Amino acid sequence: MLYPIENRVREVKNLNGIWNFKIDRNNEGIEKKWFEQPLKDTVPMAVPASFNDLFTNAEDREHVGYVWYEREFVIPKSWDDKRIVLRFGSATHHAYVYVDGVQVTFHKGGFLPFEVELTDIVEKSVEANHRLTVALSNILDWTCIPCGEVISKEGEQYPKGYHYQETYFDFYNYSGLHRPVKLYTTPKKYIKDIVIKTQVEGLQSEFDNRILMTLNDYQEIEKELTPSAKSANIYVSVESDDDVMEISVLDENGNTVALISDRDIEKQEGFYRATLTVDNPHLWSPGKAYLYSVKVGGNEDCYTEQFGIRDIKVTDKQFIINGIPFYFRGFGRHEDSDIHGKGLDEALNIRDFNLLKWIGANSFRTSHYPYSEEHMMLADREGMVVIDEVPAVGMCFWDGNKVFAGDRVNDDTLNHHLDMLESMYQRDKNHPCVVMWSVANEAATHEDGAVPYFEKVTSKMRELDDTRPITIVHTSGVDGDKVSQWVDVVCINRYYGWYTDHGHTEVIGLQIKNEMIKWHEKYNKPIILSEYGADTIAGYHKLPAVAFTEEFQCEYLSEFNKVFDQLDFMIGEHVWAYCDFQTKQGLNRVDGNKKGVFTRNRQPKAAAFMLKDRWSAR
Repeated sequence: MLYPIENRVREVKNLNGIWNFKIDRNNEGIEKKWFEQPLKDTVPMAVPASFNDLFTNAEDREHVGYVWYEREFVIPKSWDDKRIVLRFGSATHHAYVYVDGVQVTFHKGGFLPFEVELTDIVEKSVEANHRLTVALSNILDWTCIPCGEVISKEGEQYPKGYHYQETYFDFYNYSGLHRPVKLYTTPKKYIKDIVIKTQVEGLQSEFDNRILMTLNDYQEIEKELTPSAKSANIYVSVESDDDVMEISVLDENGNTVALISDRDIEKQEGFYRATLTVDNPHLWSPGKAYLYSVKVGGNEDCYTEQFGIRDIKVTDKQFIINGIPFYFRGFGRHEDSDIHGKGLDEALNIRDFNLLKWIGANSFRTSHYPYSEEHMMLADREGMVVIDEVPAVGMCFWDGNKVFAGDRVNDDTLNHHLDMLESMYQRDKNHPCVVMWSVANEAATHEDGAVPYFEKVTSKMRELDDTRPITIVHTSGVDGDKVSQWVDVVCINRYYGWYTDHGHTEVIGLQIKNEMIKWHEKYNKPIILSEYGADTIAGYHKLPAVAFTEEFQCEYLSEFNKVFDQLDFMIGEHVWAYCDFQTKQGLNRVDGNKKGVFTRNRQPKAAAFMLKDRWSAR
């Protein structure tokens, strides 16, 4: 799916701003056809944003079911004879979309874009003004990812009709139009998609295969070696019903470094394929981004897509980017902030990337859903390495009950999971920052039912993309896990000394070392500790350190880090979490998860300075 851009033949109209909003308190709006007339008794609502924290009462914030968004838009006369498309960056979680009272699309899944062509509606209308209505449901059940269920309770101890949304993941179920809503045009014959794959030839990094144990070893390699290549092959596949006349590669200065014209482009049933060669290419490397562009020109349409040239390989003990072993240092994170919730905030994104660079991070995981396209574009530009995760979270109980059985995770869940994998790939396939796909977080991979499920999931991901490794982020123990034979890198979340042996940092080293050795002996694959951390109240201090103090967080993380530097198959440390974030209410959550090394408003705790000292190149 191509991101909407403006050029000499394409235009974009932004529909962000203040919309009309109404909570469907009885979830009756669709049945009563509210969409046929302008909504009544509305309140103003910001788009993009979560609606929840913009209200001041619990009933509205915690509403389970449908809410309605509405606004008008105008089609300018200059758009006559053009193809017109309505595009949502995301709608969390399920959306019916109506234009002028007519349903134009339905989308299931809250963290990926969707679009619908409006050309016929606009051409048949005599009016320039049109009414856009969205009925949006925040209900999660076992047919979708993330998974959840609505719990209803009856009896004299509960009010009539009492119910609530139950989730099995540790972040708040923010809902709304979280990302930009746009109208855009293309010519009637247009470029539908562009797939870019690169192959590096004559890669030179002079790495001498020395044993890398500590983070300092990796940092020395980073300083010593600058990768280069003699050439790179750029494989471009274009889906288009317009005739593709020329494909070129441009460098960052806009100079053409490779070009192929009509007679040399392979054509077959709406697809155009070409291989272009760039000599002595600039490589996209961690912290040293270089972005080329592929420019596709047709008879009527044209489109320019950015990409990076880089090489990825995985061995039994290393993750190698451009011939140099790479060590993941960074965080699991959330799209989460005060007031906006999960709504896109461009200023916040800039602040986050500046903090990531300040602390010495080189990577993050999009836990537990694909982040906004705008976020990914920044990662491309800043040279930040990304593990891109599909929103497959909530597939585990913690009380021994099975998830992959009965009426819980089922065929509908699997089909939706596969659809989301494809949507994630189609959106993010050309981003050089994405070096690995994560197909689930903390699923019950110890259950027998997880085996056929994840065999299909991992097979689908490999079918979609043969250029990137894949992983599953684990909570199951090494003895029980049944699915890691299908991944390239083992990612594990562990909280020794916090959820087990709480407060006893002296047990962490032995426990984590013993388990990591067992994982590597079982699968002979490199390992990233993808989550480890301790809740910490900013400004709470005590000596000796006790749980929830800033001193304890520092001691806690240090115990894990000592072990990483002893094991040559450990290739990364992603602290949980980058910053504090909102969760549902719970006995172990005081207004959210406080495991961040930054506060929710992005101010450092003591652990941030400790990590900066560890992660910043010496």
